[in-house]
Amino acid sequence: METTQGDLQRYLIERCLAHDAKAQYHLYRQYADAMYNVCLRLMKREEDAQDALQEAFVDAFTKLASFRFDAPFGAWLKKVVINRCINTLQKKKLLTVLADEAKLDRWHEEEEDFSYLEQEVKHIKHAIEKLPEGCRVVLNLYLFEGYDHAEIAEILQVTESTSKAQYSKAKKKLRDIIEDQKKVLWKIH
Repeated sequence: METTQGDLQRYLIERCLAHDAKAQYHLYRQYADAMYNVCLRLMKREEDAQDALQEAFVDAFTKLASFRFDAPFGAWLKKVVINRCINTLQKKKLLTVLADEAKLDRWHEEEEDFSYLEQEVKHIKHAIEKLPEGCRVVLNLYLFEGYDHAEIAEILQVTESTSKAQYSKAKKKLRDIIEDQKKVLWKIH
């Protein structure tokens, strides 16, 4: 009888429920890198991302009995991680959702020369880090984590229109930051 990845995962989770430290460590090692990347995109600072990751795994192991095997464990864990990051941001009062200030501007995408793709990606990552927390979190959840605005609204406990407005605001600010970066680069060269 062949053992599948799902069987191994079920076994590890069952061992974790029995407080098996080795199984917990194995599950942690299996998902830590991917979940750290999620934390880093949401938290911005490495130290905050590391703290959030550790707290999220504590949350996950504490809530593991609620995992029902009806979805992939990684998807369930990712929700726990994102919720931990959002809760941490809210507690630190870094997450500001300003629906009144948000305008539904459209970002007109322009054709870009991708010959310097690595440099462009670096500039975009840097620009995303400069976004206000609320905008950055919504942008990351929508673009990189694949949530739709209804799901983001539920996660952040805001309206769907607020999520859309924050996303629109994030795109506009991101475009402005990138344009400013390009101006600085043109002055240097």
